[in-house]
Amino acid sequence: MLRQRLSEALKEALKARDERTTATVRLILAALKDKDIAARGAGKAEGLADADIQNLMQGMIKQRRESVEMFKKGGRADLVEKEEGEIVVIERFLPQQMSEDEMKQAIKAVVVELGIASIKDMGKAMAALKERYSGRMDFSKASGIVRQSIG
Repeated sequence: MLRQRLSEALKEALKARDERTTATVRLILAALKDKDIAARGAGKAEGLADADIQNLMQGMIKQRRESVEMFKKGGRADLVEKEEGEIVVIERFLPQQMSEDEMKQAIKAVVVELGIASIKDMGKAMAALKERYSGRMDFSKASGIVRQSIG
């Protein structure tokens, strides 16, 4: 389904002559094709599932955010704008991210439900969160919140 949405978005962007969207969706599709080829080598003939595609796109967003920070430090406003524009395009295909308050509530519920009392059990909490909120939660922020709620 997500793969189809990406293909349709590329067609629409080409018709509208939207260069930023066209370029960004092409980058996503190229990365997806690379991952599909790797998955076929590992025995997955059908390619990546939607959850894997979402993870791929979240990784792309993370890379761009890191680039934005580097470009800001280097005084390259033109590249900052380009990267931020790509982030906006990629985020259109992902589920709505949880706010920090929603994350805190979800984490608190998981910690209470699983009876997590020490850092040793943090892996259990993170696994449960990834299972329940994959694609909607920023797990780099979540791990810090989990540490705070345990400690």
